[in-house]
Amino acid sequence: MGNLFLMTMNASAGPARSPNPKRFSVNTVGVINAPVAAVYRMIADYRQGHPRIVPPRYFKNLKVIEGGYGNGTLIEFDMIALGSTQHARARVTEPEPGRVLVETDLDRGYVTTFTVSPAGGGTRVTISTELLVRSGILGAIQRRIFSAYLTRVYRAEFEQLTKVMGEKRSVSS
Repeated sequence: MGNLFLMTMNASAGPARSPNPKRFSVNTVGVINAPVAAVYRMIADYRQGHPRIVPPRYFKNLKVIEGGYGNGTLIEFDMIALGSTQHARARVTEPEPGRVLVETDLDRGYVTTFTVSPAGGGTRVTISTELLVRSGILGAIQRRIFSAYLTRVYRAEFEQLTKVMGEKRSVSS
C-alpha cells in the first residue's frame, strides 16, 4: 500500500485578538501500512516515539516537561518557520484515547490534532492544525503561507512516521 496525501483548507469565523479574524485549518491525510494501535502509540509517546517522527528540519529541542505519554503531557519545542525559530509550549489531551491526540499551543492557541483510523489493512493518519488568521487580503496571504508551510511539515512528519514504522516510502499527492 502506498502513502496517500490529501490536503484541505477550511476557514470559519472564530474569536480573536485582531478585528474579524478567521479560524483556519490545514489538514493532511496519509495512509500507512501499520496497525492503528502501533501508530497511535508512536505518536502519543513523547519520550521515545514522537521525537523520532518530528522532522528535524522543522522541529528542534523537543522536551517533555510533564507526563510523557498522551493525556496531560506538557512539551516544549522550537519550530523553524520561514527562517525564524519560534519557541512553543503545548499541552497534550486525548479526547478519544487510542484514536485522537491533540496538542494545544499554550501561548498562541494553535491546535494540532493527530487522528488515526483503520484503512484497509493499515492506518489512516490525519494531521491537522487550526489557527487564527486575519481577515481580508492579509488573511489571504497568511492562509497561503501557512497552508504551503504546514503541508511541507506534515509531509515530512508523515515520511518520518512511515520510516519509523518500517514501511517503504511511496508518496503521492
